[in-house]
Amino acid sequence: MKYAIIAAGEGSRLAQEGVQNPKPLVEVCGERLIDRLIRIFMANGATEIVVICNEQMKMVSAHLETIQKRGDVPLKFIVKSTPSSMHSMWELSRWLGNEPFILTTVDTIFREEEFSTYVETFQRQLFCDKIDGLMGVTDYIDDEKPLYVATDGELRITGFLDQCDQPKYISGGIYGLTPRSLTTLAQCIERGESRMRNFQRALVADGLRLQAWPFSKVLDIDHASDIQKAEGFLMKEK
Repeated sequence: MKYAIIAAGEGSRLAQEGVQNPKPLVEVCGERLIDRLIRIFMANGATEIVVICNEQMKMVSAHLETIQKRGDVPLKFIVKSTPSSMHSMWELSRWLGNEPFILTTVDTIFREEEFSTYVETFQRQLFCDKIDGLMGVTDYIDDEKPLYVATDGELRITGFLDQCDQPKYISGGIYGLTPRSLTTLAQCIERGESRMRNFQRALVADGLRLQAWPFSKVLDIDHASDIQKAEGFLMKEK
C-alpha cells in the first residue's frame, strides 16, 4: 500500500500563537507529527511514502532528507509551495498512479488501532472490487469549517456538503483512493478548481464508488490549544 502526506501548509495560526516549529515538526506526546504518520504507515505495510512540503519549510525538507538518507523508510518527497491541498495532491499524483493509496494531511490525529482496521477494510474491499475509495469520517465535530458527508444506509457516500441540518459525519481528512480518482483530480486542476472538498464533490459527480468508514474521533492541529487536546486524546489510547 502506498501512502501520501500533504505537509505543505504554512501553519500560520500556530506561529501566531507562539508555536515556533513548522507544523510537520510540532510534537504531540513527544513525537513529531510527520514522524508519527511515517511510523504508523510503516506499521501498516507501506511500500512507499510520498510527502510534499513547501519551499519555506527548510527544517522540514532537511528532516525528510535525513529520513530518506537513513534508508529504512521508502520515502520520496517534493519541496514545492502550492495554493491549496488539492494542488499539493496533484504534485504528489506523479507517484500515485500505479496502485491504490491512502493520503492524509500531516496534522491528522487518529487512533492507531482504528487506522489499522481502516487499512485492512480498504484492502479487503479493493480485493472484492467493491469501491473506488474509502473515506475516513467521524461524528466528532470540532472543526471551524467542517465538510459534512452524506451517506445512505450502507454508508455509501452520496455527497459532500458545506452545510447540513442534521449532520452525522464530517470528513476526517483520510482518503483511501484508487488511481481512477486521479483522472477526476486532473480535471479539477484543468477547470481551475481548488480545495480538497471540491475534489471530493467531483469524485461523487463522476460516479466513483465511495464508502465512508467511521473513526471514533479525528483531530486536526490548527491552534496551539489543539496540541494539548490531541495529547489528551492519544493518552487515553495507551
